[in-house]
Amino acid sequence: MKQTFALITALLLVPLAALHAADTRYAPDWARIAPKRVIKHSNTRNDTLANAIAALQPGDKLVIAAGTYSVERTWDIGISGTAEAPIWIVAEEGAQVILTRPDDKQNVLNLGQNAPVHHLCLRGVEITGGSHGLRLHQCSEVWIDQCHIHHTGAVCLSANSANTRRLFLTRNHLHHGGGHGEGMYLGANHGEFIMSESVIALNHIHDCTGSQGDGIEVKQGSWGNLIAENDIHDTQYPCITVYGTAGKPVNIIERNLCRRSADSAMQVQGEAIVRNNVLIGAKGSGFASTDHQGQSLNLQVIHNTIINTGDAFKGGSWNAREGMVLANNILYSRDKSAMNFQKGKEGVTITGNVVLGDAPKQGTIPGRSLEDFVSLTWDGEKHDATPTAEAPFDHADAKRLLDTDFAGNPRRKPTSGAMAR
Repeated sequence: MKQTFALITALLLVPLAALHAADTRYAPDWARIAPKRVIKHSNTRNDTLANAIAALQPGDKLVIAAGTYSVERTWDIGISGTAEAPIWIVAEEGAQVILTRPDDKQNVLNLGQNAPVHHLCLRGVEITGGSHGLRLHQCSEVWIDQCHIHHTGAVCLSANSANTRRLFLTRNHLHHGGGHGEGMYLGANHGEFIMSESVIALNHIHDCTGSQGDGIEVKQGSWGNLIAENDIHDTQYPCITVYGTAGKPVNIIERNLCRRSADSAMQVQGEAIVRNNVLIGAKGSGFASTDHQGQSLNLQVIHNTIINTGDAFKGGSWNAREGMVLANNILYSRDKSAMNFQKGKEGVTITGNVVLGDAPKQGTIPGRSLEDFVSLTWDGEKHDATPTAEAPFDHADAKRLLDTDFAGNPRRKPTSGAMAR
């Protein structure tokens, strides 16, 4: 992976505002290039902001003053920078810049609907109302950073109408989308459009309570993406849903905190590495994996902490599938199964797991209860999954041991679960 995918060092349990202030670990290669020209904009009338943006040239930085900017027509940004001279569209520091429209007949903002867009950063604006809040079409090398998207008529942020590549969706706050209600909808069903080699990191997504309402949904065929350090809670569908890659490079899903889903906390079909995540308090399964628009295969679930009243782990289509690994996890179920292989587990590598609830004996040792954690509740209201000194977690399989944990700290002991001691 490129430098963007380097191992992280910060603890997700740190308050989001403090963590976001200076974090650029997941930024594109061109993030530190200084603008050639800075333009300030403060006119909120009619289409003046849309026209100012349309006139930007490579190397320009547009700084938008506080105010509410409502655009009645379809608003599509179709400008591009270069790797040496990106375009920046940013809210003035400390200013509340609201982008909206008077109804939900159109999206508030489109990027790349009529022409490809690349090497462009949109930062710090608030988007509300409309249909989709922000819709990315023909986009590559596009960075959406520190935006607040909420109370939209449909999904908050989507990239499902064209192929996209090297998107950087970082440090955004998304909530209360309407319609299906997803926070992010990335790629399209059955691989009609795919997102590749992109980063979705450090986002806070919650209250996705539409008719579906995934926090982050990555569709079939999308590949080579990193989904890391997101804090997602109170969703109708899974906090994170990821399908398969159709044989392309796997997706990596790491160091996310997912809790209080009305479905599963996380659902991953296959062709992924799922590591160092904390999943708590789902009404369905803590982690679920089954065939859907493709087969479950080549899926590694390693060093996660999954705490649930129902099934902790549910592998509906894992039997006799290639490359299936369940290793070094903490799998606690209060009322059901720590591991539920509905159709069998032939050929699955199961090792180093600590379990509470019904589970196969192979590759497991018994845990005790929530007293094994510093401050954790079954409903996810408390979610510090740090092991106590007495927790029986030092039995991880050294062959599957990850160097770092959920917080980016080194693993000095062979501790199972997301958090090292």
